[in-house]
Amino acid sequence: MSTLDVDDFIHQNRALADQVETYRGYWESEKHWEPRREFILRNINDFPLPQLDRLLALSMVWANNVFLGCRYSTELLGRVKEMAEGIEVVDAPVFKTRDEIMKKQQGR
Repeated sequence: MSTLDVDDFIHQNRALADQVETYRGYWESEKHWEPRREFILRNINDFPLPQLDRLLALSMVWANNVFLGCRYSTELLGRVKEMAEGIEVVDAPVFKTRDEIMKKQQGR
């Protein structure tokens, strides 16, 4: 679902789009919210209402990994990356691990 597809989906499903907007955290900038909203909209039909909290948690795992560099189990990251396939994130930060930094320091 491209940005245009998301916009079309929102226009065609106004009630659902309004509901999804309520899941935005007050701390989320547009830069963080728009990709997470797309993640939720892409996957909402795969999660029945009783499992909606699970989808929201997975969306936060994905956003935390992309924007904050948080690390999770390989299995969990594999799942959320598959769910987020095709979502374009503009200016995503690049993170280095402590080991990568130390290796570079030792190479001097």
